[in-house]
Amino acid sequence: MAERPTHTAYVVTDPPQNSDRKPKWREVGAIWPHKNGNGFDLVVFDQMAVSGRIVCMERKDDAADA
Repeated sequence: MAERPTHTAYVVTDPPQNSDRKPKWREVGAIWPHKNGNGFDLVVFDQMAVSGRIVCMERKDDAADA
């Protein structure tokens, strides 16, 4: 794996219909590209229950430095 992850994984929970609330984004892991460029490793944080819609977003410089 590369030294630093390139993406962050979030579980996104949509609010009920007809609600004015925004979706809730919860960071659940980090993503590293395979060296051969043909896939990714998703590492989910320890003791994290994950279900539903998972969104993977490119990390910003400050998140990658954390």
